Amino acid sequence: MTAEIKFGTSGWRAVVAEDFTLSNIRRAVAGIAQYVASQSGPKTVLVGRDPRFLGEMFVAEAAKVLAANGVTPLIIPDPAPTPAIAYAVRQKKTGGSINFTASHNPPEYNGIKYSTPDGAPALPEVTTQIEAKVKALASVEPPADSQSKYDQVDVKPDYLKRLGELVDFKAIKKSGLKVVFDPFWGAARGYSCHILREHGVETATVHDYRDVLFGGHAPEPDDHLLDACKAKMKETGAAIGIATDGDADRFGIVDQDGTFIQPNYIIALLFDYLVETRGWRNGVAKSVATTNLINALAEEYKIPLYETPVGFKFIGELINEDKIVIGGEESAGLTIRGHVPEKDGVIAGLLATEMVAVRGKSLGEQLKQLFARVGSFYPNRENFRLTPEVKEKFTEKIKTDPTELSGRKVAKVVRTDGLKLILADGSWVAYRLSGTEPVVRVYSEARKDSDREPLSQAAKDWVLA
Repeated sequence: MTAEIKFGTSGWRAVVAEDFTLSNIRRAVAGIAQYVASQSGPKTVLVGRDPRFLGEMFVAEAAKVLAANGVTPLIIPDPAPTPAIAYAVRQKKTGGSINFTASHNPPEYNGIKYSTPDGAPALPEVTTQIEAKVKALASVEPPADSQSKYDQVDVKPDYLKRLGELVDFKAIKKSGLKVVFDPFWGAARGYSCHILREHGVETATVHDYRDVLFGGHAPEPDDHLLDACKAKMKETGAAIGIATDGDADRFGIVDQDGTFIQPNYIIALLFDYLVETRGWRNGVAKSVATTNLINALAEEYKIPLYETPVGFKFIGELINEDKIVIGGEESAGLTIRGHVPEKDGVIAGLLATEMVAVRGKSLGEQLKQLFARVGSFYPNRENFRLTPEVKEKFTEKIKTDPTELSGRKVAKVVRTDGLKLILADGSWVAYRLSGTEPVVRVYSEARKDSDREPLSQAAKDWVLA
């Protein structure tokens, strides 16, 4: 079956054996190969994967398609984190990378992510060209079995070395704290735990083996899936639990008492910590749907704030231009100055561990202190499924600028991505329609804990009003 192949915010994803078939993979890879061949840069491409079902076969097929189109493949033989692949692209100076991953999607999915020679996710102007090339390919003949032995690259040593330069492991060891790491059966197995243990930090793991079904659910390090991590923390007396998703570009963090600290807060805390400990003050970036706690900190520090559309590629550009200390999205993606222009769940967990070690306070205590300094922020996000009729009506509705929301005055309308309504008290709601399913993502952020649920309800009510 010939599928329409569209590269979204993180590449093309589809269900294996439905749209994600060998014939469609060949078309996608051939389109990428044609794009790389048309550029003035290197004609080599790294090919990697996460541990999903059939990943090894997809990598082998992609290598043959690249070679048949005049592009030299460099194979990463073992599953590798997306940020490690991004770092290798920059170190090896390749024409980019093809990564077979569906990130945190359920196990029946796989995907192809193309990153450009700077190691960043391909920007829309690039993916549009690739999509056009793919569309022109009705089919791609299976390449003849090649006897060529493609060069292989181990991306782990250089990436871990770079993490050793960016994270203060001596401070973590000196503190004596214990860590639990949950790789969710994913690509970061042998990464976070390896470097912590190498630096003398006592680290326990859960889900540290390959399971292509990811325990029967999406490999997403969210609160409701972190029970094993929390249990191991209680058993070992760990001060922090760190987790990564299927391709390790997203993170999940558990505090000492078993409380999940949502990504919005981790990004804000790390922004504050990096300014304090590194002295960096060049700027901060966040997606439009990410907490305004970051805005308040930027204002306190008199540091430039960049509010981007959703999609880490926009933050990656700012990293490449050295305009920011840290950039993050509420969906658990971040990176820091001097690092890859790509989401890195591994460094997120390691920096959070360093922050707890150096400050000698739990994440919850640190957050209370932050609230006392710059004010309280209570973010929320829900996916709201719509009938086709309601979606059509709502699509028209968000083109207008409302003046109130359930009786609350709208002070400002922001259209960086979707519709964001800033209310008079500084709280806000935002709406983003999915491009692939009849779903609207409803974000809200209250300034008082008691208003979190009422504001969220008002945001949802407006969809159907």
